[in-house]
Amino acid sequence: MGTPTRIATITRTIMSTEAALLLMQWLSPAYPVGAFAYSHGLESAVGDGQVKNGADLSDWLTDLLTHGGARSDAQLLACAYRAETSEGLAEVDQIARAFCPSAERLRETDLQGAAFCQTTVAVWGDTLTGLTYPVALGAAARSHNLPLDLTLQMYLHAFLSNLIAAGQRLLSLGQLEAQQRLTALKPEMARAAEDALAGDLDALFGATFAADIASMRHETQYSRIFRS
Repeated sequence: MGTPTRIATITRTIMSTEAALLLMQWLSPAYPVGAFAYSHGLESAVGDGQVKNGADLSDWLTDLLTHGGARSDAQLLACAYRAETSEGLAEVDQIARAFCPSAERLRETDLQGAAFCQTTVAVWGDTLTGLTYPVALGAAARSHNLPLDLTLQMYLHAFLSNLIAAGQRLLSLGQLEAQQRLTALKPEMARAAEDALAGDLDALFGATFAADIASMRHETQYSRIFRS
C-alpha cells in the first residue's frame, strides 16, 4: 500500500497529464477552429517586404509576444479564466473585440472562437457561446479545472506554431529551420505567460503598429491565400 505522499504525487501526475492531453486536443491543428486559414497579417508583411526570411520572421513573432497580439491574447485568456460571473466574462469578451485593430483581426478571433465554442459544447457539453478565441479557451480551461499557467503556455505555443507554419508557406523556410526558430522563441513564450499570470485587464496593451497596419492592408490585398 502506497504512502499518502506517494498517492498524492501520483494523483497530481495523472491530473497534470490529463490536463495536458485535453489542451493538446483543443489546440491541435485537428481541432476544427480553422487556425491554419489565418496569418494574423503576416501574409501582407511578407508581400510588402517587411518579412523576407526566417530571421525577420523570428523578429516579427518576438514583437507579437512582447508587445502584440500574442501577448494581449494571453492576457485576455487569463482574465477570462479568472472571471467569476457570466457578466465578468462578457466584459472580457467585449474588451477583446474592441482591442482588435482591424476588421480581419476581429473576424479571425470571432470565427475561431465561435468554432471552438461549438465543438467544445458538442463534445463536452460546456455552455460556451459567442466568445472570441482566447476568451473561449480561458473560460473552457476554468470550467475543466485546467492549470492556467499550462493553458497559457500551450496557447502561446499553438499561436506561434500556426504563424511559423504560415511562414513556411510564404517564405523559403524549411522544416528544420522552422522548428529551430520555434524552439528559440520558448523563453519569450514563457515570459509572456508569466506576464499574463501576473496581470489583469489594466495590463492590456498593444504596440505593434507594423503588424496592426499589415492586418489592415491585408483586407485589400489582391492575391492572398490566408483570411487575415
